[in-house]
Amino acid sequence: MLSYSYGLSDKPLVYKTIGQVLKDTVTNYPDQEALVIFQNNARYTYAQLAENVDRVAGNLLKLGVQAGDRVGIWSPNKREWVVTQLASARIGAILVTINPAYRNSELEYVVNKVTCSTLILAESFKSSNYVEILNSLAIELNTSEPGALQSKRLPSLRNVIVIGENAVSGTFSFASLEVPLDQKTRAAVHTVAATLQPDDPINIQFTSGTTGFPKGATLSHFNILNNGYFVTEKMRFSNRDRLCLPVPLVTIQH
Repeated sequence: MLSYSYGLSDKPLVYKTIGQVLKDTVTNYPDQEALVIFQNNARYTYAQLAENVDRVAGNLLKLGVQAGDRVGIWSPNKREWVVTQLASARIGAILVTINPAYRNSELEYVVNKVTCSTLILAESFKSSNYVEILNSLAIELNTSEPGALQSKRLPSLRNVIVIGENAVSGTFSFASLEVPLDQKTRAAVHTVAATLQPDDPINIQFTSGTTGFPKGATLSHFNILNNGYFVTEKMRFSNRDRLCLPVPLVTIQH
């Protein structure tokens, strides 16, 4: 415990999982707005956000995603990005944040480097058509059943989930992850969440790779939670403040 408390501070570090803190927040502020997406004026209270997080977490479990599995997300700022980070953390999966500017070779490198079993992607961003790029690497996708991809160039990848309205062969839609859970699946989410520890890894962020190949930096519940907590403490945030986040959600570590 001393290793976590070393240094001068009038506030102790928070030793909880992301899921535990989200649950605490829902208990204290269930009807307070948690997330506002400007592009489509979507608004979610903490209670609504937590329910959606549990739905996505449960349906990822049904796709075979387990604690420790790597789930890639390749997308610009979207509601689904936030939900996916919280949902993957809820079941102990490790979210791999993939730079929205990546092209074919970079996507292939990252997916294979950390052996992503699941990839969640937007349809496109600026001049990049993500679906076309993925199809150029996983040519087997068009003839695969959803959840059963067997790709020569991306051998670890099984599930592909597309954020968007258009049906894409061999993939699930993100909307299919947001359907209500049956009692058995909901119970499974709670069971898995109860086994998680704050030191468990839940995020991999790749460096910019300016002097070589990008390196994956692994972060835990403990890392992410305390970084956010103490940054907002320093900024004197309270439950009455709002944070505007126009920058990409994917952070590039240098």
